[in-house]
Amino acid sequence: MENPGVGRKNWRGRAAWFTFVTSFFLILVRGSSHLAIGLITGVGIAAVTSDVRFSLPGIALAGFSSLAPDLDHPNSRLSKRMGFLQSYVRWAFAMMAVMLAIFAYLNLPPGPNQRVAYTAALATFLIGMAMQNQAVRKLALLFTGAASVLIGLYEQMLWLSLLGAFVTAAPYTSHRSYTHTIWAAAFWTYIGHLANKDLGWHGVAVYAGAGYMSHLLADTLTKSGVRYFLPLSDKALKVPLISTGSTAGNLLELGICAAYGLVVALLWWQRYNLS
Repeated sequence: MENPGVGRKNWRGRAAWFTFVTSFFLILVRGSSHLAIGLITGVGIAAVTSDVRFSLPGIALAGFSSLAPDLDHPNSRLSKRMGFLQSYVRWAFAMMAVMLAIFAYLNLPPGPNQRVAYTAALATFLIGMAMQNQAVRKLALLFTGAASVLIGLYEQMLWLSLLGAFVTAAPYTSHRSYTHTIWAAAFWTYIGHLANKDLGWHGVAVYAGAGYMSHLLADTLTKSGVRYFLPLSDKALKVPLISTGSTAGNLLELGICAAYGLVVALLWWQRYNLS
């Protein structure tokens, strides 16, 4: 009969290698280096911490957290995924316009007040139709975040309300500004700490905080760097190795991710003696 400890070890090993392979697939096919680094970081958590168990949901959380700083970017993957109401924002404005017009027709007598209501309905409709994608994205994230805040308050889950507040505010900041600071990383980790207490899932704060910081450290390797202490200091910390968007930069990203994955794999080998 197989030793249960050996079975668990083999399961962890297979899951870790699957994560590594998935990470490099994301880089090669999708160009998702931040997500790949976040997932590898999630695997590394179990290799370097003794009090946090290996967890596939934890690895996924680290990957999700590694994308969170770029909620301030209009074309980031997480912005598009979390703004799931984006395609419905224009329809929402159109529906509000129709409802306002119906209300004016049924409840207001013909005259100045009714004409003002009709004008407001027309203006609402035109605003919705004229919105640029950027504005629609921000409104979609605003609705998503506000809904999370309200649900969190109703269910007395402070972490969900704070998460909603982050999602609401981030799109209205400039790229690589306040979401790319040590304060934002601490705030995100605190959200994980509160979720840990509410959900009873040990390690949420560690996975969340490590995933978030992996993004900032990766951006530190670019020419723009990261202003970690904004607004106290506007100076960017950078080790300008990577030129984002260039072929050489993409190859270097792949090399850095490969080296990082190798280091984490060696840590796993050392701790769990995988073979």
